[in-house]
Amino acid sequence: MVSTLTMNERHIALVISSFVAVLGLVLAASGRHDLLEPHGFLILLAGLAGVFVILHGYFDPEPGPERLSSYFDEPIKVGIVLAMIWALIAMFVGDWVAWLLAYPDFRFDAAWSSFGRLRPIHTTGIIFGFGGNALIATSFHVMQRTSRARLPDQLTPWFVLAGYNLFCVLAVTGYLMGITQSKEYAEPEWYADFWLVIVWVAYFVLYLRTLARRREPHIYVSNWYYLAFILVVAMLHIVNNLALPISIGSAKSYTIFAGVQDAMVQWWYGHNAVAFFLTAGFLGMLYYYLPKRAGRPIYSYRMSIIGFWGITFFYVWVGSHHLHYTALPQWVQTLGMTFSVMLLVPSWIAAANALLTLNGAWHKVRDDATLRFMMVAAVFYGLATFEGSFLAIRPVNSLSHYTDWTIAHVHAGTLGWNSMIIFGAIYYLVPQLWKRERMYSPALVEVHFWLAVAGTFVYVFAMWNSGITQGLMWRTYNDSGMLAYSFVDSLVAMHPYYIARAFGGLLFFIGTAVGAYNIWKTMQPIPAAERTQADLPVLGELSRPILQAGE
Repeated sequence: MVSTLTMNERHIALVISSFVAVLGLVLAASGRHDLLEPHGFLILLAGLAGVFVILHGYFDPEPGPERLSSYFDEPIKVGIVLAMIWALIAMFVGDWVAWLLAYPDFRFDAAWSSFGRLRPIHTTGIIFGFGGNALIATSFHVMQRTSRARLPDQLTPWFVLAGYNLFCVLAVTGYLMGITQSKEYAEPEWYADFWLVIVWVAYFVLYLRTLARRREPHIYVSNWYYLAFILVVAMLHIVNNLALPISIGSAKSYTIFAGVQDAMVQWWYGHNAVAFFLTAGFLGMLYYYLPKRAGRPIYSYRMSIIGFWGITFFYVWVGSHHLHYTALPQWVQTLGMTFSVMLLVPSWIAAANALLTLNGAWHKVRDDATLRFMMVAAVFYGLATFEGSFLAIRPVNSLSHYTDWTIAHVHAGTLGWNSMIIFGAIYYLVPQLWKRERMYSPALVEVHFWLAVAGTFVYVFAMWNSGITQGLMWRTYNDSGMLAYSFVDSLVAMHPYYIARAFGGLLFFIGTAVGAYNIWKTMQPIPAAERTQADLPVLGELSRPILQAGE
């Protein structure tokens, strides 16, 4: 890594790493007898590790000007590796907590092994660890190829990757210790949030700098989605995490909002995290890698732009549909419900555009598991967005909300949409970046695909049945006007569904482990005699999906 940096960049990197180490030392010293102390030492170790890495290659020869003739892909490779590591960790923990719900004694006699501490490790590890690293890595790849411009410097991408993963580590280790703001998404505490703001601003500036020096005049639609993802997530994170720490030496803080205002801000954040982290960014991924893999132009570039503006405008209003039948004013609830139903239009435009792009390439879908991952992702995106609009309708919400139906909906999106498009993109990228003709084993890609599909269907159908059963049992009355079933009765009824859910999650995790092994084997060095010419574009070539003629 250090050998790719210029001497000036090495100076800056050394200063940044030293600052992080000093900051960690200050937090550890001021946080004595507080939960902040372990995190202070963790930040200190991260800073010292950075200093060691930089000093180890500090006097290596500077990279020559020939580096500017090719794209800067090393951070993309590291991002892919980090994404798969987080996937394995978070999916293992997720399946563990699924079995905990079926068998509550399946835990250790320690506070850290409780469901309340493990569950946010799963959600943060999957959304931010797995999904976030995949988004950062693919955005670096897409913006360079569609702009025909190299990343503007070689330090900022490494800072974004390292800084972002430091945030993820602080978050998950904090959950194990019980450090959280106790919000819906179990937000980490103030110092981790502050660090993420610094990293995210650097990411945003890096993206803008790359686009500003582009050699392709057109800004391809994937960049629109990636930019919306970066910009709006920054806004969401800052507003939702406005808090006042007790002191510089305490991990505890108090949120600025309270009561129903806090609930509204939380779900403005929560649903727009779905919108711009789990939707907009991944649509940027879909709009680049699906046409590239299919070898077909995007069906309609105009549809992609209409879908972008529809999603960008409608999504910011829909968070209140999570707060039906609460103290939130009725008109705000109705506003959220109305925009949620309207959101179906731009969402299905995107799904239809992706599937119609495959016209003339369905034979490739049959034979190519990588393209099949992307196709299934587009299908699940359409299904999940329809279900989301449906569940936002107030009478439907009265049956579904607070039940496992919501869990089914979330995992139809995260397993069927987000994970599938990530795996498709990674299987497309790895042979190119590591200069291989194909994946180590196409057969293992097939195995991964079918395990992932089977796991998704078992999981989602189990939770659909569980959620609808819960909703009906909780609203069934006897002739005396009393509830016919106790809460314990509903738990007993859920038990077989929870076992099925855990089994479905296990299938998906095994598929991910198979994929990780296949990716690892593909990355292994090959003898010089067996190497082939890499099919990687240089800066003078245009590598982006072909636009529809006349658009």
